[in-house]
Amino acid sequence: MQALYAQLLVGLINGSFYALLSLGLAVIFGMLNIINFAHGALYMMGAFCAYFLLHLTGIGYWWALIIAPIVVGIFGMILERTMLQWLAGLDHLYGLLLTFGIALIVQGVFQNYFGSSGLPYAIPDYPEIGGFRGLQGGMNLGFMFLPVYRGWVVVFSLVVCIATWFLIEKTRLGAYLRAATENPTLVRAFGINVPRMITLTYGLGVGLAALAGVLSAPINQVRPLMGADLIIVVFAVVVIGGMGSIMGSIITGFALGVIEGLTKYFYPEASNTVVFVLMVLVLLVKPTGLTGRAA
Repeated sequence: MQALYAQLLVGLINGSFYALLSLGLAVIFGMLNIINFAHGALYMMGAFCAYFLLHLTGIGYWWALIIAPIVVGIFGMILERTMLQWLAGLDHLYGLLLTFGIALIVQGVFQNYFGSSGLPYAIPDYPEIGGFRGLQGGMNLGFMFLPVYRGWVVVFSLVVCIATWFLIEKTRLGAYLRAATENPTLVRAFGINVPRMITLTYGLGVGLAALAGVLSAPINQVRPLMGADLIIVVFAVVVIGGMGSIMGSIITGFALGVIEGLTKYFYPEASNTVVFVLMVLVLLVKPTGLTGRAA
């Protein structure tokens, strides 16, 4: 039973990353109609940004949790203003190809300078500089030993996902964002700068990917291809939940993480393919995804 609980915890942690990444993809696609294949590379940049902040400034984990998503989000906004804005109104394939090329360039640059094996997040000689104040150690729950940091990742990811859903679905700003995608001319009539709003929305989606990278950095090795390993699974999560569906991405991300963890316990050979099997089954029954709407 301890092995089962351990796999469930691993599944929840992976589900947290799936949910944050697929949420960013859903925000970008739902608001901008861009299939952002560079999302995995930007997730990797968030982890590297946290690594640089630790090793170059020693500011630690908590500040990195704030600064890294902002830095990568600004980088994403620059990409949107210089490249992606010219694809407005074109077929989704153009955005997919452009962002795929950006992902290859970013990953290639980092791989050239840092290699493929990756870098440790904490400094071995000074582990306290890692900034895990309050997040060290674990708790004995009786049926399993829960590392505090991993529990924090699950709870914090869930809070961020719910807050993002509330911002987009339940606030006036979110209403403006949704209206700008449906009828930008009408929104401009209210004095709202639609291009700026679109840029900020892309920055928000990219910032969520970078936030997932910061959370992942202390758990996984920080390496240039860490995003490439996840992005295909995350796209499957988005498709299952429904392209552009905020709540669908959140629920599906956590659920598929748990299903993947259970599969690793009961039938390990299928753990790497169970997500894609589920994607095929969902598309056969409901091509728009579980919570998606027909165009």
